[in-house]
Amino acid sequence: MKLVVHVDGGARGNPGPAAAGAVLSTPDGEVVDEASELLGFATNNVAEYRGLLLGLARAKALGATEVEVVNDSELIAKQVNGEYKVKHAAMRPLYLDAMAALRAFDTWSIRSVPRAQNAGADALVNQALDSAS
Repeated sequence: MKLVVHVDGGARGNPGPAAAGAVLSTPDGEVVDEASELLGFATNNVAEYRGLLLGLARAKALGATEVEVVNDSELIAKQVNGEYKVKHAAMRPLYLDAMAALRAFDTWSIRSVPRAQNAGADALVNQALDSAS
C-alpha cells in the first residue's frame, strides 16, 4: 500500500517552542491520518526531522509498504537524498533515525515543495503551537 506523507516541523524563534505535523493520504488524495506533536524547545531543522519521523511512524503503523514523502524543507530532502552532507552534529542522530525508518519501506521517495503546497501539515504544526501558548 502506498501513502503520500506530507510532513512539516517548525519553531517559533530558532530555536524556540516547536512542533511537528504529518498528513497521510492515499495517492488519490484521500486523507487517512493526521498527527501532530509538541516538541518543546528546538530548532526549525530539528522540528522538520521530527515531522518526518512522525509521518514515517504513522505510515508504518497504517501498513504502508511505499511512501512518497513531501515536505517544505529543501535541506532535509537533500540530506535524505544524499545530495547534502549532514554537517551539524546534533542533526546526525535524527538523520540516521530517518534513514532507518525509510529502510523499513519497500520503496520511498522524498521531495520538497513550496510551503503553500504543504498547507495541511503546516496547519497542524501551527495548531499545536497555538494550543500550547
